[in-house]
Amino acid sequence: MSHIRILIVEDEPLIAMSTSAMLEGIDYEVSAIAYDSDGALEQLRSDPPDLALLDVNLKSKLDGIQIAEIIRDEHDLPFIFLTSYASESIVERAKLTRPMGYIVKPFDERDLFTAIEIALYNYAQFVHPLKLDMERLNKKLSSPLTPREFEIIKDIYEGKTNQQLAKRHFISINTVKTHVKHLFEKLDVASRAEALVMLRNINQA
Repeated sequence: MSHIRILIVEDEPLIAMSTSAMLEGIDYEVSAIAYDSDGALEQLRSDPPDLALLDVNLKSKLDGIQIAEIIRDEHDLPFIFLTSYASESIVERAKLTRPMGYIVKPFDERDLFTAIEIALYNYAQFVHPLKLDMERLNKKLSSPLTPREFEIIKDIYEGKTNQQLAKRHFISINTVKTHVKHLFEKLDVASRAEALVMLRNINQA
């Protein structure tokens, strides 16, 4: 099971359950489904996810864009809008909240996966850059990182590819893959996106 936990805010139960099934099918964890704004705000307070999927046209006290404004101002997490249509006025309102993505219904697993992975990457790079500290990080891990591994995990957080890592550290691609495999084992993650989320969570702890 993925370490990436996603909150679904959707007032149509069938769509919410379908989205949940899609997420689980691509190995994300659904932290909760909220069918209205009160439920969404409660989940954000009591059990914050790593990312939120927000129905723009939520028939509730607050719509998805208003919930996004609260997330932007009070919570430190990325969000993606889901909508059945994208009128100019809605897009204008939505973009002011600085979303990490915008998916038009109907969508499939590939659409969700692509949007979520890009959202997590962009959030780590441009909204929530970290200054990682090796000593602090190692205190949270059962198996501490070596200085070389720490330099590589910093580069991973900055979005460098395996080829860029090989060139930067003067090692082969196969050696990079070995380092990344060991890093993922120490962090208990299975992907770069999971590593980004875990590093962010450790830094906030």
